[in-house]
Amino acid sequence: MRNIFFALATAFALLGVAGAAVGTAREAPPILLAKVLDPSVDPAQYLVSEKFDGVRAIWDGKTLRFRSGNVVNAPAWFLAKLPKESLDGELWLARSKFEELSGIVRKAEPIDDEWKQIKYLIFELPNGEGDFAARAERIRNIVKRAAWPQLIAVEQFRVADRAALKRKLDEVVKAGGEGLMLHLADAPYITGRSDVLLKLKPLDDTEAKVVEHIAGKGKYAGMMGALRVEMPDGKRFVIGTGFTDEVRRKPPAIGSTITYTHRGLTKNGLPRFASYLRVRESF
Repeated sequence: MRNIFFALATAFALLGVAGAAVGTAREAPPILLAKVLDPSVDPAQYLVSEKFDGVRAIWDGKTLRFRSGNVVNAPAWFLAKLPKESLDGELWLARSKFEELSGIVRKAEPIDDEWKQIKYLIFELPNGEGDFAARAERIRNIVKRAAWPQLIAVEQFRVADRAALKRKLDEVVKAGGEGLMLHLADAPYITGRSDVLLKLKPLDDTEAKVVEHIAGKGKYAGMMGALRVEMPDGKRFVIGTGFTDEVRRKPPAIGSTITYTHRGLTKNGLPRFASYLRVRESF
């Protein structure tokens, strides 16, 4: 009997250690999620910002959490710099540095020198009063008062029409950015997926579940050659491009969710020119 109790205690201790590696979890906080910009939308009604390839993080005045609800294991000094107001934004390193950023913020024990490189880009105030234009102004004031270079208010600007929006998109993408976000200027604070928030990228992106590793041939012999994935509606297709050699050697696990880019859908509802982007991080 004593051995049984010892085994149980050991198991629970190990579970505790495993849990600490990803932070304490709770129910995912309600947040606003974007839809894809429709060609009929008038962008003049929206405030526009760059779409950053960061990790979503929500601050409630005491605790910083991922969108999953798991606690971000940020250094104490980083958290001490944050204001008392609730904030919604992204932890960000630099353009095209998502994988490096992901590795930093997932660590159970944060490394100060790494976190000194991370910026917290703020684009919303959870449950904030007034329309989005008013909340954006309040964000600027909060960040100004904080006077901390790592806390940044995401720049919000207006465009006159679709032509101006396209020019701005081209400018951001040429500089290495992902695309643009459009937030309805007179919208109150809401959560859930809504056309109050829209995204515009040169390529569409969406998610699928990995169901099979297809062996590589030729120069990819001994590695993964392609992934067979399943869309939310049950349709399956193969992705064979977009992988680094490192990903081919250690492919995403069966059952994991990946993000891929594509250029619209075929008449059968399958993505055109699908290309692997990254594993979706659940944190």
